[in-house]
Amino acid sequence: MSFLQLSNVTKFYGSTCAVSAMNLTVEKGEFVSLLGPSGCGKTTTLQMVAGFEAVSNGRIELDGRDITHAKANSRGLGIVFQTYALFPHMTVADNVSFGLEMRKMPKAERLERVKEALALVHLEAHASRYPRELSGGQRQRVALARALVIEPPVLLLDEPLSNLDAKLREEMQFELRKIQRKVGTTTVMVTHDQSEAMSISDRVVVMEGGRATQIDHPHRVYEHPSTRFISTFVGKANLLTGRMVAGGAQPRVDLGPITVDVDDVGFRPGVAVLLSVRPEKLQLVDAGRGRLDGTVRERFFLGSQWLYALTTAVGELMVLSPNDGRPALDEGHAVGIDWPMHCTRLLPADEAALSAMEAA
Repeated sequence: MSFLQLSNVTKFYGSTCAVSAMNLTVEKGEFVSLLGPSGCGKTTTLQMVAGFEAVSNGRIELDGRDITHAKANSRGLGIVFQTYALFPHMTVADNVSFGLEMRKMPKAERLERVKEALALVHLEAHASRYPRELSGGQRQRVALARALVIEPPVLLLDEPLSNLDAKLREEMQFELRKIQRKVGTTTVMVTHDQSEAMSISDRVVVMEGGRATQIDHPHRVYEHPSTRFISTFVGKANLLTGRMVAGGAQPRVDLGPITVDVDDVGFRPGVAVLLSVRPEKLQLVDAGRGRLDGTVRERFFLGSQWLYALTTAVGELMVLSPNDGRPALDEGHAVGIDWPMHCTRLLPADEAALSAMEAA
């Protein structure tokens, strides 16, 4: 049996469905992220697990115990909020100790646990400071220590890094994962940051419109998106509208100006599809030597990469090329574009949109 299990969990606000029939199992020690845009239901899902929001329908179980309607303070979960919610009048040590005091833990044991928790987040030297005397990253680690010191069965993280600057946020992503692995606490995190979810999670739950549209390992979510939304929300993707070609042993897609081989299966001949290919999978070659030709319309310098916007016969394509010391391509430059067949993915397409395009 899974350690944390959500079965058909649904949340209504009046007639509005914020979360619809969420089914999720989380194993003990696993790090799972709920990923999606604002309003997709990820925070509401977390709040139902925490007990801050009532469940309209469905069931939540923790280690075999039904906690669907249990009060928040009886669930024993550790929570790190987006704003950290530290007590400004308390020192770092007192903030971390607060949950233990509420549990009537003896002072000697409490002091030892606080010391261990602060060592875990590398803040032993800051025990007597106040939150106003700390940086954003330090306050985030205090909140994490306060949540972990009670040894919760599940740690809930609500956009814990969103208030940090870009560099510190990236550093704290890996620090958070390292701490979670060391402690082994089952963790569920809410985030709208794709790179954050992909880099530190064991599995990612992509949510859209109150539903979980794909639950999978980060690599699978990126390389094998199940919907058009996921292919463009998790990273960038070129989406080319086409139709499956009838006949032949090798599956092929007619994109209009060109027809390309694909290795996806499951789409019948004649069906409208979207051919999805990531910008970094595209290869720039000499004009006339690729699957199709294009012209550089714009270029953008991203530090380690160049992003090119290309005009082609099948529409505009984005290409990411490494900044490997070779001269960048100028705007107006003619290029060939190629890609490995196994790097493309097929998704269902809008039949009406394809028919209109073909008619034009």
